[in-house]
Amino acid sequence: MHKLGSMKLKSLALILAALGGAAALAMAPRGTGAAEGPASSPVQPIAPQSGAANSYPFYMPMQGLKRPAVKLFVKCEASRRAGKEVYSGASAQSIGGRAEGGYEIIFEAADSAGNPCVYPFYPWLPQVIGSLHNTQYILRSSVPGQQVTFRTGDQWATINLRLFDFGRQRVHFELSDIALDFPGAVQPKGGLHLETFGGQAPGLFTAVIRRSKVFGGKNGLFVPSGQTMLYIEDSEFSGNVGSNVDQEHTTYINGILVSHLRNSVWRGQRGWQDVASGHQLKDKAYLRVYENVTVTNTPNGAAPSAMPLVDISAMGFTWANNLTLKRLASAQAPREALVDLRSEILYGAPGTYPWNPLIDGSWKMPAQPLGALDKVYLSVFFNTRVESFRTEPYLFALRPQGTGLNPGTTMVNGNEFTAKAQQREVSLAFNTSGRIGRVYGKEGWTYVNPALPESAGWITDRDKFIRHTLGLIGR
Repeated sequence: MHKLGSMKLKSLALILAALGGAAALAMAPRGTGAAEGPASSPVQPIAPQSGAANSYPFYMPMQGLKRPAVKLFVKCEASRRAGKEVYSGASAQSIGGRAEGGYEIIFEAADSAGNPCVYPFYPWLPQVIGSLHNTQYILRSSVPGQQVTFRTGDQWATINLRLFDFGRQRVHFELSDIALDFPGAVQPKGGLHLETFGGQAPGLFTAVIRRSKVFGGKNGLFVPSGQTMLYIEDSEFSGNVGSNVDQEHTTYINGILVSHLRNSVWRGQRGWQDVASGHQLKDKAYLRVYENVTVTNTPNGAAPSAMPLVDISAMGFTWANNLTLKRLASAQAPREALVDLRSEILYGAPGTYPWNPLIDGSWKMPAQPLGALDKVYLSVFFNTRVESFRTEPYLFALRPQGTGLNPGTTMVNGNEFTAKAQQREVSLAFNTSGRIGRVYGKEGWTYVNPALPESAGWITDRDKFIRHTLGLIGR
């Protein structure tokens, strides 16, 4: 893992430069939370910021994975002339279009003049057959740190990994140093679609995205619900091209186990003048970890989205440090909140949650909620920064839990009738800055710069927070 300040990747430098220099941000007034505790000295989170290149999060079990049985190397200039993959050695034809035992596809990084290779098509993937256990599916540039680009206006352009019914098997996917530029891809569910289904604990699918860029599809990145852990670092997600602008997003992460996002940028949600439009980052994972992440509603072909920039689930856990949110003026009046912790839909399977995410009479918040943080759904935000065209009324919204599901659906009802004492959700914010009137809206158990009891020291430590939350569900 890398410090953002030490990264030498030109592509990420360009991303950050495009976002513009941050103006000096005034500290939000202390005591603007909806149910604040006493202020303490500034709390600094503990989060490892460096590690070996291409290392993996400690919670991802990487031991036992097999080397891919199929290895393909795609040549740059010959492929550009042909308009499709031209291979050196084994080819799609030589393996019959199918791969068993995993695959690794390596794309030549540069042409004969040393320029980064731009392939005028979207990548072909073999059909996966046979046992999936301990298999890996890898797409990468031939030179680590040197990005290759796939650029096409094809309406079906996508990388779609299709792995069905993997059950209790362990499967891994990796995308490294790849840029997807699919401005016409209005058909696929995602420019990158990790279409994996049928996992059952202890079965696990892990996906790692490094130094990559995704643009195109109804959602730039789409990850369906399941036994999935997603780790993204040093990457950019710059929008979608779908036409159902209220239901499609720059990134849509459904009810998975973990989404861990580091040193990356989300922007460019496709907007529309007369509708509110979707979100830059819609993330319904059980555990969300955001480190040095920037989210902005930079427009993509129309007006900026009026929706909150980040839409996440209140039923679960969030640990965020150095989250930067940048809101531009939209054609519609902006929806309140920049980060919306929502509770009106259940996204994960029942076994994903340690406690009932609905109000059922079994829980009552103790008189001192800060002493019970290990027993509630918890979101913690350190060092959040806000840039906006206006002074935002508030930054975070924590929505109340409901009492039941609409028959045959995952839609929650009764949210508006539950009392505060019934809620099993708490949100904490430390060292927030920017153009905001309040840190939190008026709903829920929320605290700004609280003094934490000694027993809650695990909250400031990223790794301890992860161990706590995954331990609750046996992961």
